[in-house]
Amino acid sequence: MPPTRRIVKVLRNGAPDGPRIVALPESPDDCQQLLQSLWGCAPLRMFLEDGSALTDCDCLRDGDTVYVSSGEGFAPRCSPDEWVTLNVGGTSFSTTRKTLTMAEPHSMLARMFSQESEFQPSRRDRNGAWLIDRSPQYFAPLLHYLRCGQLVLDGGVSPEGVLGEARFFGLDSLIPTLEQMLLETRECRDEAPLTRRDVVDALIRSSNSEVLRFQGVNLAGADLSKLDLRAINFKYANMQRCNLAAANLSWCCLERADLSHAVLDNAQLSGVKGLRAVMEGASMRNCNFTDPVGGANLEGVNLKGACLEDSDLGDANLRIANCRNANLKNCNLRSAVLAGADLEVSAAGYFGGVANL
Repeated sequence: MPPTRRIVKVLRNGAPDGPRIVALPESPDDCQQLLQSLWGCAPLRMFLEDGSALTDCDCLRDGDTVYVSSGEGFAPRCSPDEWVTLNVGGTSFSTTRKTLTMAEPHSMLARMFSQESEFQPSRRDRNGAWLIDRSPQYFAPLLHYLRCGQLVLDGGVSPEGVLGEARFFGLDSLIPTLEQMLLETRECRDEAPLTRRDVVDALIRSSNSEVLRFQGVNLAGADLSKLDLRAINFKYANMQRCNLAAANLSWCCLERADLSHAVLDNAQLSGVKGLRAVMEGASMRNCNFTDPVGGANLEGVNLKGACLEDSDLGDANLRIANCRNANLKNCNLRSAVLAGADLEVSAAGYFGGVANL
């Protein structure tokens, strides 16, 4: 009677490769050589599906599955879809090996969880999760990106923090996106106007002897009413539609600053330097420009359509100023320099007979 033919499935120990179907020869030595030749591994160890070690090929039966190794212990074949749990900084994340290895095959995560890699996490927690000592807050967006290819940052998650983790884990395809996001964020921050809080913080941090510089900054629309802003340098600043009502701007430098349509009612502007400042359409009722040392320098200022009703401009230098259609009702212009100033008013203008010259 001919011997029973044994056909078995042979898998490489711990690898995701598919099984090989082989017919075992009768001789144990021939059987051993055949199994070794499939992957060229030696010395050979063999295990059944339950992890039992085999010492003799004669123990194999028809239909068995055998794992062959080059000497390492039993590691059952893992599918790419096998689920793994990561403990990242105390927070658990469950995902598949495929997610961790397929999207970024050269990343640290791929090397850590590839079946063929020797670079795997060395420790697990008591629940069997792989321990990774990194920030869970910044790891979560990375895992989402590996799953679906999209970067999503919840409110309060810093792109800079996620970028640091992307660099650490070697997610090279994500790094340019995060770098561009950071660049755009910084540009928006640079272009955004400063707020009252920003200015107050600067005032609090400075000493009385310091000269604060807000030169060229964007303060458009900021509420700076009732603040003590004496002697601050606002040269070239964008102060359009600022609320400066009752603010103290004495001895400030407003040279070429844009204060169009700003509100400066009841502001103190003693000795202000406003050379060629733009104050078109500004509301400047009851402002004080006088200074015992010398009047305000408003040479070349644009006051077109501005309202300076009841303001004191005594000794002010308004040389070549544009005051066309400005409301100068009840203004004090005694000793003011008006050489070359445009004082043209409309038919309903507010100048003749009511200003104190």
